[in-house]
Formats: sequence, structure tokens, C-alpha cells
Amino acid sequence: MKLGALVYIIKNKKVLMLHRNKNTNDSHYGRWVAPGGKINFNETPADCAMREVLEETGLTLKNLKLSGFLTFPNIGNSPFGDLWYVWVFKSTKFSGELIDSPEGELQWINIADLEKINMWDGDRIFTPLVFKNKIFDIELIYDNNKFLNFKIRYI
Repeated sequence: MKLGALVYIIKNKKVLMLHRNKNTNDSHYGRWVAPGGKINFNETPADCAMREVLEETGLTLKNLKLSGFLTFPNIGNSPFGDLWYVWVFKSTKFSGELIDSPEGELQWINIADLEKINMWDGDRIFTPLVFKNKIFDIELIYDNNKFLNFKIRYI
């Protein structure tokens, strides 16, 4: 089992996305994702979110708001290699300058244009929910790289 955090950083109706294009062995290679990553031992989800954003973008977050929870069950062939539980946050206040990310290309993308970029199929389902004022809990089921199904509820 693995734990993670994602952060959607919002500025002027745009969101900062990361095109994972630097490591061909990356399970996310070629896809756009929100900054984030694995929670370290004894690290809180919020601390992980802030650390990962700083490492991947150079930005220091000044606020975090919980948007939802993701569960990626491992039904035997998960593209993510394990069962994952992920906290999803959003942030609108930050400081710093963008860096040359070690993970890939950073770009501010219009929220209305997110549907046009190459994302995981499950990300297409939960990403629009980040911009609403309800906390979601969603299970996203994959077999290899094929998206199979999802279950969602608001809490």
C-alpha cells in the first residue's frame, strides 16, 4: 500500500500542471498530472503536498484546501504498481518562482482547457471536481493502462 498527495495550484483561472516527460521509465510518462507524490514515513498528507510542490515546482504554498480522496485499488495489474490512497488538495496562495522541474515541463493551463491535454482517464473524472466546493471520495479502477470503472461519492 502506498500513500500520496496531489496539489492543484490555481492562479487566474489557470492551474499549474506537470507534463511528465523527462523519464521514459516513469509510469506517468507523456501524461499531464498535478504536482505531488508519495508520502514519506511519519509525514502528514499536507506536509507531503507542500514538500512535493516545492521539490517539483519551486513554489512554497501558503494555503491548502482539501478537495478529495482517491483510491486506486490494485486488482492485479495496476499501472501504479500497488494499492494507492491519495489526498487531493488545491491551493491559491503561494510564493516563489517556477524551476526547471526534475519531473518534466511545468505549464499554467486554462482550467477550461484541461480536457484537451493527455491525462489519465481517471484524472479526467476527478480533476473537474477539484474546482467545486464539495469534498469527493473516488475509487478509480485500472487494469494495466486501461481504465475500467469508478465509484464516486461526496462527503
